[in-house]
Amino acid sequence: MVPKVDAFRTGDVLNGRQTMPPGSFLAHLPPDAWPLLVSSCGSDSRVYQRDEELPIGPADEQVHIVLGGCVRQERHPFGTAEGAPKITRFRGVGQLLGEAKLIEPHAAVRTTCLTTTWVMPCPVPRMNLMLRRHPHIQLALLRSLEDRNRTDEMIYGTMTRMPLARVGALLVHLAEVAGTVDSADPGHLTVLGPSQKDIAEALLLGVSTVENALRLLREPPRGGNPLRRGVLRSGYRKFVVTDLHALRTVAEFS
Repeated sequence: MVPKVDAFRTGDVLNGRQTMPPGSFLAHLPPDAWPLLVSSCGSDSRVYQRDEELPIGPADEQVHIVLGGCVRQERHPFGTAEGAPKITRFRGVGQLLGEAKLIEPHAAVRTTCLTTTWVMPCPVPRMNLMLRRHPHIQLALLRSLEDRNRTDEMIYGTMTRMPLARVGALLVHLAEVAGTVDSADPGHLTVLGPSQKDIAEALLLGVSTVENALRLLREPPRGGNPLRRGVLRSGYRKFVVTDLHALRTVAEFS
């Protein structure tokens, strides 16, 4: 049954009328391929609530396409002992999650919903069969993974950049892949879910460093460079980007 959730434009998504974030799997997918996926897996789509985990564990046999919402993925390359390093990434609308299962069935990644999240699960055997039969779907997946790798490098791997630029770049990315528009403020993009701690872990920064960067982004314009101030409002697990263009400028030139 198609989920009836006010936060999602279910009809537009399932009928291919909603524009997907650039670089995502669904953005690369040719228009005539989306109905194939919907007819094959769309009836199994479901909604997970905030803090629920998606079933992408070793025993699970599905990949998931994000149709609405935002998730946090955590990998533990050195084990899960307390204090061990972990890799944190955010994924949003249009992304295919759990892609490693297409080549290694027991692959796993801890995937937690940061807000109400709508996904379309696809059994691994069915998805692999579809990829073999429809090379254009396979190409869309490969292109999206390459775009995702390049985006990850720019956002998470630029350790030598200033914290303000790095936090700004991540917020721009979140606004583009998980931001929603409020009809009362059509120029604003709201990102729900990530906390300051989540951002700090993803960027390998201290929480106090992230807090300071957010404070700079919240401050009203003053002095000689108005583009460095007043582009953000924030609350508990909520960020409102009030000027995406100015925030992108901060991320590029700070």
